[in-house]
Amino acid sequence: MERPIFKRVILKLSGEALAGQLGYGIDSEVMTSIALQVKEVVELNVEVAIVVGGGNIWRGIAGSEKGIDRATADYMGMLATVMNSLALQDALETIDVPTRVQTSITMQQVAEPYIRRRAIRHLEKGRVVIFAAGTGNPYFSTDTTAALRAAEIEAEVILMAKNRVDGVYSADPFKDPSAEKFETLTYMEVLNKNLGVMDSTASSLCMDNNIPLIVFSITESGNIKRVVLGEKIGTIVKGSV
Repeated sequence: MERPIFKRVILKLSGEALAGQLGYGIDSEVMTSIALQVKEVVELNVEVAIVVGGGNIWRGIAGSEKGIDRATADYMGMLATVMNSLALQDALETIDVPTRVQTSITMQQVAEPYIRRRAIRHLEKGRVVIFAAGTGNPYFSTDTTAALRAAEIEAEVILMAKNRVDGVYSADPFKDPSAEKFETLTYMEVLNKNLGVMDSTASSLCMDNNIPLIVFSITESGNIKRVVLGEKIGTIVKGSV
């Protein structure tokens, strides 16, 4: 019998991962693939929470560079994450995975407000919980949201799914053929080497709360299940090696 090594996880998906080869918007085939991978994990009785980015629709920093007020641009980005979250919820429920979306910005006609104890109760009942709208505050990324929610719900690990790379490299492997892939890293190494795995706020929050991070590719079907079962794929980032 397959035995997962984690009981409760947070899956971090970038908005770009949902766009697939389209580069913008939502690729329905990619969304279905992700939903099926999540279902595999749920069927192992693993509690799954998800944080989705919004970069496939809108990026706050890019908007501010075009002259939009930074706080306003970030709020627009939060709304983009809600759109992605609703699409992912629909994909999951289409294949009979009960799912709840909780938003940091109140919009009760669309989703539940984020309430920590309610989120934990949903997880305990076997429902997937998708955390949308970031932290609800501008200037904070969805990476920081994943770190914050992981600490709040006492998740054992953050699974950072990438659509272009299969781990953390010393340089961009698409630009530098000599780039080295790391099997393990500490958060301090990530910060000191400026590896760009997560922003510094998220990395510091994970380090301070001893939350490990596994960076892996989501493009290969079944990878989320492999990580949950303890297979050594991707890169593990933790407090100390």
